[in-house]
Amino acid sequence: MTDAAAVSTRPEGVLSGRYRLATLGMCALIGIAAFESLAVTTIMPIISRELDGEALYSLSFAAPLASGLVGMVAAGNWADRSGPRVVVIASMLLFAVGLLVVGTAPDMGVLLVGRLVQGVGSGAVIVGLYVMVARLYPPGLHPSIFAGFAAAWVVPGLVGPLVAGVVAETVGWHWVFLGALGLAVPAFFAVLPSLRRVPPPVVAEGGRRVPWSIGRILWSVGAALGVLALNLVSEFPTWLTVVVIVVAVVVLAVALRPLLPPGTLRAAPGLPTLVLLRGLVGAAFLGSEVYIPYMLSAEYDFSASASGVTLTLGALGWAFASWVQGRLGDRVAQRDGIRIGIVLVLLGVVVAALTPLFHLPPAFLIATWAVAGFGMGFMYPRFSVLVLALSTESERGFNSSALTIADSTGSAVALALTGAAFGVLGGASSPLAFVACFVVGTGVAVLALALSGRAVPRGR
Repeated sequence: MTDAAAVSTRPEGVLSGRYRLATLGMCALIGIAAFESLAVTTIMPIISRELDGEALYSLSFAAPLASGLVGMVAAGNWADRSGPRVVVIASMLLFAVGLLVVGTAPDMGVLLVGRLVQGVGSGAVIVGLYVMVARLYPPGLHPSIFAGFAAAWVVPGLVGPLVAGVVAETVGWHWVFLGALGLAVPAFFAVLPSLRRVPPPVVAEGGRRVPWSIGRILWSVGAALGVLALNLVSEFPTWLTVVVIVVAVVVLAVALRPLLPPGTLRAAPGLPTLVLLRGLVGAAFLGSEVYIPYMLSAEYDFSASASGVTLTLGALGWAFASWVQGRLGDRVAQRDGIRIGIVLVLLGVVVAALTPLFHLPPAFLIATWAVAGFGMGFMYPRFSVLVLALSTESERGFNSSALTIADSTGSAVALALTGAAFGVLGGASSPLAFVACFVVGTGVAVLALALSGRAVPRGR
């Protein structure tokens, strides 16, 4: 009788009968988005050569990050107002349309349009899924489901870069995106039944729903335009470049203030710095990673599939760290876990800078990028858990949106800096151009480490 009672009162897990379909469906959507992201990083050197788009290389990554800002803000507001169901459905449709446009793009201009549409969808769906987690899962399961999200984001990296490289080298890069679209359809339908079980949003006294925040949505458009302008500075005449940079930075800073928790841009202690820190670590990692396949191709004659090995090992390190973090639970303080992750990312970016500078064997970079991936996987779930823990019910949509906004904005600004440095120093024909890109990532990682003590109180 005692054993039977223990079994009947055992806490449900994320893969128990009640939550299994929701968990698998959401992780599948995250996994497809991850595959597409890693695929783009792997094959973009091929695309830029075929479409004569080397000057727009960084913009092809920054465009979905910029448009994703609009998707995140609109999705956060919409989810607080109406719940995550309609947000997830609408955002997945936009993501699918973007994949279709990119997969059939005849030139770089059309490809960038598709990437913009895709960015709105992917930015919105992440916020929708975060709010879905908050309303469907009990708080005790949040660390496990976010660890699952982190694993789903990186597990495709185990085969994704290799598959994308082989497909691009055989039947053509278009089929990488069209294949991702084909995989997204069943994943989308798998999550629909779980959306019907999500409780409705909390309604304030008087029966009023959370109002539309048109101002915040317009500010997000301004922030997106500022990001795009920064990534286009290389296309302007020299005399106009400084003016564009100053105006874009001012617009971006002003537009971001109402989209983030008060005090984020000045690193106020607690939640504001935590959100800022998410943007910095994402900028250091992604801003460097997108140039690794390009550098291996230009400096070491790696094929697309071979250069994808670095991304695969980085994803493997991320996935393993997510598993470790989930097993450890709270045995490693959140503050310590974040600092460990930053140090490991810093190590990877520094080695990336030294590799083209001294023409080191690429094995050094490949190995240490796996370590950097481990660092990301060890700390990323902690941001989501802490933000939900520090948010009230009515703030979860806004703060989840702010977390992803900081992530995307930080990466997009880093790509603007690396893209400008890359162009000024000679592009793919110059090893110093790649060194400069990784130096930018190093500086951002050092800043993140310096601010980490302000994000999480000591002992937490």
